[in-house]
Amino acid sequence: MAKSGPRSAPRRLLVTGGAGFIGSAFVRRLLREDPDRPLIVLDKLTYAGNRANLEPVADSPGFRFVVGDIADAQVVEPLAGEVDAIVNFAAESHVDRSIESPDAFIRTDVYGTYVLLDAARRHGHRRYVQVSTDEVYGSLATGSAGESDRLEPRSPYAASKAAGDMLVLAYGTTYGLPVGVTRASNTFGPYQYPEKILPLFTTNAIDGQPLPLYGDGLHVRDWLYVDDHCAAVELVLSDGAAGEVYNVAGGNELTNLDLTHLILDELGLPRSLIRSVPDRPGHDRRYSVDAGKIRELGWRPQASFRHALSETIRWYVDHPEWWRPLKDGEYLGYYRRQYAERLEESSSLP
Repeated sequence: MAKSGPRSAPRRLLVTGGAGFIGSAFVRRLLREDPDRPLIVLDKLTYAGNRANLEPVADSPGFRFVVGDIADAQVVEPLAGEVDAIVNFAAESHVDRSIESPDAFIRTDVYGTYVLLDAARRHGHRRYVQVSTDEVYGSLATGSAGESDRLEPRSPYAASKAAGDMLVLAYGTTYGLPVGVTRASNTFGPYQYPEKILPLFTTNAIDGQPLPLYGDGLHVRDWLYVDDHCAAVELVLSDGAAGEVYNVAGGNELTNLDLTHLILDELGLPRSLIRSVPDRPGHDRRYSVDAGKIRELGWRPQASFRHALSETIRWYVDHPEWWRPLKDGEYLGYYRRQYAERLEESSSLP
């Protein structure tokens, strides 16, 4: 298919997974810039979806929220008819949960992607952007993965995202749908559900609870601030070449242990809160991607990592009303299943 960007950015959008962490940041970004922009959010409101994430833009004239599943064609079809582009953030996205329940990941990340693509094809959309992950490349001992490198996913989550990516690119080649894929490194910021390491460790530390660090803590991740991630997705939507993949990296590689130290130091809390627990199965040692291609489009991360990290931690300190209700019910059951036998002091469980 032709490798060219759209003549002008699509304006009418369907943003799926728009009540989640990164999706809601993307929606807030677009509607702050243009409150009248026609923008529909479709979100199933599973445990990680939260309408409160969208409250800052809920009164925007162009905004509409729909509760629904991307794997339900009867829900997707009429919405796709109202827009000229889809940006897909919807995903089951936590590795630990994918090990526990891989079927949900296949349904959402693969079949749900198919439903969206087919609707976009039928309605002649001008753009479809799939938001993916650096985890599809697998663990790298050295160097950084390029967009054309082999995919070697090692968890059910990474495999489901890789399968979705391949389906997106196949729709571009077979049907001429103008698609794009972004593969970003670990993203952090406010409004992140507290199962991921940064909000989990931050909120646990605030409450004086142990920080369950897998293995030796020397697993390496690159950290990308959520606003920079959203800027990259917006750029691919407007200027990305059809049929192309774009890696997005923050350029902030840290071991999980170093990140944990930074969190505790920011909060002024002792490192004795760290608990080393048995590693999870198939835990990838290091992720790293080369973002040179999207830099050629003009993207650069704007956030200073240390400043953004400090601001993010302070956000959780200042907004307990947002995260405390989330660390109950379903979350508490998951937390205990995941960590109870691993923690050295089970009496420290929340």
